Amino acid sequence: MSMLEKSSSPVRIENHCPVPAAADPSGREKTMAYKILRAHDHTGIEDNKMRITYDAMISHDITFVNIIQTARASGMKEFPLPYALTNCHNSLCAVGGTINEDDHAFGLSAAMKYGGIYVPPNQAVIHQFAREKLAGCGKMVLGSDSHTRYGCYGTMGVGEGGGELVKQLLKNTWDVEDPEVVLVWLEGKVPHGIGPHDVAIKLVGETFPDGWVKNRILEFAGPGVAELSMDFRIGIDVMTTETSCLSSIWITDEKVKEYYENIGRPEDYAKLDIEDGAVYDRFIKISLDEMESMIALPFHPSKAYTIHELQADPERIFKEIEEECNASLAGKVKMDLCRNIDEQGRIHCDQGVIVGCAGGMYENIAEAADILRDKSIGNGYFDLSVYPSSTPINLALMNDGIASDLFEAGAVLKPCFCGPCFGAGDTPAHNAFSIRHATRNFANREGSKPAEGQISAVGLMDARSIAATAVNGGILTAATDIDYEITPHEYHYTDEIYQKRCYFGFGKADPSVELRLGPNITNWPGMPALKEDMMVQLCAVIHDEVTTTDELIPSGESSSFRSNPIRLSDLALSRRVPDYVPRSKAAREIEEMNAKGELPEEIKAKLGACGGDPAKTTFGSCIFSNKPGDGSAREQAASCQKVLGGFANICYEYATKRYRSNCINWGVVPFTIDKDVQFNFKPGDWVYIPDVKSKILAGEEDFKGFVITDEGTTELLLHCGGLTEEEKKIIACGCLINYYASLQ
Repeated sequence: MSMLEKSSSPVRIENHCPVPAAADPSGREKTMAYKILRAHDHTGIEDNKMRITYDAMISHDITFVNIIQTARASGMKEFPLPYALTNCHNSLCAVGGTINEDDHAFGLSAAMKYGGIYVPPNQAVIHQFAREKLAGCGKMVLGSDSHTRYGCYGTMGVGEGGGELVKQLLKNTWDVEDPEVVLVWLEGKVPHGIGPHDVAIKLVGETFPDGWVKNRILEFAGPGVAELSMDFRIGIDVMTTETSCLSSIWITDEKVKEYYENIGRPEDYAKLDIEDGAVYDRFIKISLDEMESMIALPFHPSKAYTIHELQADPERIFKEIEEECNASLAGKVKMDLCRNIDEQGRIHCDQGVIVGCAGGMYENIAEAADILRDKSIGNGYFDLSVYPSSTPINLALMNDGIASDLFEAGAVLKPCFCGPCFGAGDTPAHNAFSIRHATRNFANREGSKPAEGQISAVGLMDARSIAATAVNGGILTAATDIDYEITPHEYHYTDEIYQKRCYFGFGKADPSVELRLGPNITNWPGMPALKEDMMVQLCAVIHDEVTTTDELIPSGESSSFRSNPIRLSDLALSRRVPDYVPRSKAAREIEEMNAKGELPEEIKAKLGACGGDPAKTTFGSCIFSNKPGDGSAREQAASCQKVLGGFANICYEYATKRYRSNCINWGVVPFTIDKDVQFNFKPGDWVYIPDVKSKILAGEEDFKGFVITDEGTTELLLHCGGLTEEEKKIIACGCLINYYASLQ
C-alpha cells in the first residue's frame, strides 16, 4: 500500500465515504469549505467569483508597518475588524540598531490609535497567537504571512500580501475565483515515532512539484482524523502552504471541542462535517499507518525522501541535490553535502532546531524530551535549539518538567521567535547541515550569504527524528528506529500572560494617540500612474524552474528594513541577480527624463521603430522568470520592484495567487506568455506594449508586444487575464495607494 494516493477524478460523499462521481460544481456547495466561504461572500453563487470579508486579521513586525502606513495614507481612521500585530520576526533588536524596536513601538502606538491587538516580542509566534486568540469554527482569518493556516480548528486561514489586508482595513473585499476543493482522506493510525512533519513532508512532496493542488482548497476528513491529536493536526495543516494550495479546512470533533474549552473559548466551537452529496474536484488518500520518517532536502520542502531511503544511498542522493542546488547558486559558492557522509556511510548533522508555528508545539517538544530524557546530545559539533511557539506553551513546559529534561540533555530553550525559519536565528556554520522542524528550507533561509562565499543546508525533519539524531551524536536517525516511551502529558493553557502583557484594543480606537515613528519608518515614495503605452526593460532574466519570494527580496538581514521602502528596495534580487537594482534604477531614470522631455535619442529610436509616442508611454523595468512567487506572502517582493520603477513581470505562470495579487496591488502588470513560447530574453532587452492601459480597462486579456533587441524587433503575444474591475483600476492608477487616493 502506498503512503499517499491521489486522483484527478472527482469524488462524491455518500454515507460518509468518498465514491467516484461526475464533475459537479454545484456539489462543491455542500463542502465545508464552500459553506464557510459563502457565509463570508458578498457576491452570490451565480457569479463564479467571491468577494470575501474576513472575521479577523493578523500580521507580524516584518509586515504590519507598511500595511498600516498604506492604509492610513488611503484614508483609514480605525481598524474595522480585530487585527493582531505580533512581534515574532524582528525580535533581535541588535540587528540594524534601534529600527526593529522602533517598529515595535510603532505597532503599539498604532494598536492604541486605531483599535488593534498588540503582542510584544517573545510572547508568541504569529500563528500560535491566532490559534489561541482568533480562531473559531466557521471563521475566516487573513494574515500577511503565507503560513496562515488554521483549518484543523475549523477556521479557514489565508496568507496574502499586505495590499489585501489594506483592502480589509478599508472595508473592501478579498476577491477570488470560485476555487476547486480537494478531499484529503485520512485513514489508519500513525506508527510510534511518526510525527506531523513526516506526514506533511510526504504530502508536499507528492503535490507541489506538479502544482497538483495549486490555488485549490484542501478539505481533510476520514476516520484517520480522529486518531490525531490537535497538535498533530495543526502540524500537518500549517505545512499545506508548501503545497501551494489556497487554504484548508478539517472536520471538527470532540478533540476540537476540548481544545476550545482548554483555551477558555468554548463558544467558538461548532461541529463541522461533510454533507452527503458533497462533490470534490480531486481526491487524496493518506494511509497514516504506512507513514515513515521523512526528510526534505535543500532547497524545498518538496524534496522529500524517507530517512531510510537517504541512509541507503546517501552519496547518490546528496550529489543529485548538490548539482541542483549549486546550479541555482550560479557559481557564487559550492554546497558540499557529501562532506557529511563518514567512512561507514553514515550521515552526520551539525545542528538541530525545533521551532515556530510548525515545530514549536507542546506535543512535539514533549515527545522530543521523552527521547532525550536522561541522555546527552554530546559536546561535539551537533547542538540543539528549541523554540516554543508561545509563552503559554513555554510555561506549561516548565510546569510539567519537560523544560528540565531538555536542559539536562544539553538542549537550549529559546524565546518565541520565528527567526530560524527565515534566516535570522541559529545560522549554521559554512557548509554545515542543519535538521529542522520548521516550515521552509529554501536557499539562504538558514541565514547564509552566498555572495560572501557562505552556504549551509537545511533538511526538514520531524522533532522526533531530530531528537533521535541528537541522542545518536548527530548521526541521522529515524525516530522509528529507536526505543522510547511517551510520557502522558496534557497541555494546560493559561491566558494570564497574554492578559498581563498584550494590548487588547479592538473597539477602543483613540485618535488622539500619536504614532511613534522611528527614523527608519518612512512613507511610500510617489508611484507614477500607467500611461496608455508601456516600454519596459528586462533588468533580470531568470530561467530557474521556480523563483521564490526569498530571491525576489531576501529574508534575514533585509527584515530590519521592511519599514523603509527605499532602503529595502536596494536589496531586491541581491542574492540572485546583483545587477538588477542598478539596471532598474537606470530604467527608472529614463522615465524621469521622459517626464522632462529629455528622452535619450537611443530610446527614442527604439520606441519609434515600433511606432510609439514618448508622451503616451510609461518607461520602467521588468523581470522575466519561468514561475515566480513561491513561498512567503511578503508584499515587498512586488513593492520593491515598483519602488525601483518596475511596471511589469513576464512569466509562464505565477507560483501563487498571493504573489500575483501583490504585483497587481503595486501596479506591476502580471503578464504571462504561452508555455510553448521559447523566447531568448536577455537582460537589457526592451518590451513595448501599445494600448496596454485602455485594453486592461476594457477587460481585454491578450496584448501584442514587441521585443526590441540590438538585432531587431520581434512580436510577442502577452496575456493578462482574470482581473477584477477593481484590479484593472489599481493597475491603471499605478498602485493601490494611488487608486484609493483617486476615490477621495
